[in-house]
Amino acid sequence: MDGTAVEVRAVESVGTDTVALTLETPPEFDAEPGQFVQLGATVEGEEVARYYTLSSPDMADTFETTVEVDPDGSLTPYLANLEAGDTVEVAGPFGESYYEGEQSVVVLAGGPGVGPAVGIGERALAEGADVTIVYEDADPAHETRLATLASEGATVVITDDVSSDDVVTLLADSLGQTFVYGFANFVDEATAALDAAGLDTADAKVESFGPAPE
Repeated sequence: MDGTAVEVRAVESVGTDTVALTLETPPEFDAEPGQFVQLGATVEGEEVARYYTLSSPDMADTFETTVEVDPDGSLTPYLANLEAGDTVEVAGPFGESYYEGEQSVVVLAGGPGVGPAVGIGERALAEGADVTIVYEDADPAHETRLATLASEGATVVITDDVSSDDVVTLLADSLGQTFVYGFANFVDEATAALDAAGLDTADAKVESFGPAPE
């Protein structure tokens, strides 16, 4: 991959089989919460690269990505075992579905979509915006950051069904820019919930992570 080598500052467990990587910010790295980067490394003699969404509210000196670790994956176990001082290759940022200073945001997140959800939520709340996060996961990650967001005034709902009547009712009463992050099946369910709530799905900022791992 055509990237920049950056130093790993920290690797922290933030849930079951989920880690947050804090990396030094490369020169002229202009990114916003909700965008994604490509991380690459040489693993057992083979160059491997994958895309991960940013999960930090800003990228001033360091930035963070949240990685759901697949024990059989080609890159995620390697990333999870990195230590401070190691290096990885970074390219990007990429993506058009990111926070742009909206004063009211509603983020629907499934699985690893919690990364951009907390990054956007923290940035938007710091800028005085209204924040709603609906997070579908049977085994949530980033619970500490989500709890802090809730204590600081955000509406945070953790559910096992983004299309439930309670979520649809919440969405119907919500105003602002809608974001959707997750695997393809979650994106389908989330956009159906937005439609059921009477919201225009064409206005949503959507980032699909592709098919969910089997």
